[in-house]
Amino acid sequence: MTTRRAFLVTLAGGLLIAPFVAKAQQTGKVYRIGFIITTASQEAVHLAKALDDGLRELGYVEGRNVVIERRSAGGVQERLPALAAELVRQKVDIIVTGSNPVIAAVKQSTATIPVVMAVSRDPVGAGFIASLARPGGNITGLANDPTPEILGKTLELLKEAVPGISRVALLWNPVPPGARAYKDAVEIVARKLGANFQSVEVGGRNEFEAAFAAIRSERADGVVVATDPIFVGDRNEVVVLALKNRLPAVYGLREFAEAGGLMSYGPNIAYQFRRAAFYVDKIFKGANPADLPVEQPAKFELVINLKTAKAHGLTIPQSLLLRADEVIQ
Repeated sequence: MTTRRAFLVTLAGGLLIAPFVAKAQQTGKVYRIGFIITTASQEAVHLAKALDDGLRELGYVEGRNVVIERRSAGGVQERLPALAAELVRQKVDIIVTGSNPVIAAVKQSTATIPVVMAVSRDPVGAGFIASLARPGGNITGLANDPTPEILGKTLELLKEAVPGISRVALLWNPVPPGARAYKDAVEIVARKLGANFQSVEVGGRNEFEAAFAAIRSERADGVVVATDPIFVGDRNEVVVLALKNRLPAVYGLREFAEAGGLMSYGPNIAYQFRRAAFYVDKIFKGANPADLPVEQPAKFELVINLKTAKAHGLTIPQSLLLRADEVIQ
């Protein structure tokens, strides 16, 4: 399952080559990037491509200044510590990660190799960094959810789309660092909205059927799905089960709405993987991760799938449709 892949970059006419590239060619050094994700590689092709595109824009050329060592846990979080340790043994120059479980595994494996978080949830609360402004260690990058309250906002939007919701369930994975704070944030909003709250934990990819059965048994009429690599990897199954059980659901990533989920609210993580290349470049040029501020999303996208709304027999309020960044017909 371990793969090694490099990529070829050509800049138009060779006219714009970064000073770093010229230096790398002169010294003959080939930088090694470790790239590690939880989901299976085929489920995150667009994210790997986004990172590749970002690096390409900065002039990294296959065989001359960069090689990417790619690792995937195939959706099994328990494999992450061994994969992280393997990259450390490979003596990569930098590690690019996706999601809190990966960051936690890499943090346990090294305190010296620079680490760039392409995505992270509440990285301060999770204990990965000291602060967004000054991370303070070997980890920096991007935060897709800078605070847990973002997940509570998704419930507010679901309630606006489906005003009759009175019982809401949260589908979440309790394992990643900081996950419980997101559960608490949704529970607080549920109480504020006068809705009963149900916590449904999913720790593995074979637990979704049972999770939705538990939600139905408690007669929930709406679901918030937390952002987690387990769910992202099986997003097609998750959205199918939500529709099969006639449960309007809201998600934290647009990938779910594109797969048939009712609606999503959150950052564009493909953009964040592309942006991670900026941090890689800065560090290769001598920047200290401890001093590179963690970047927060400039925008959260609201995506609504009208086809799924129709399948649920829902009419989405026009006021919400007008605020959507994208409406899928």
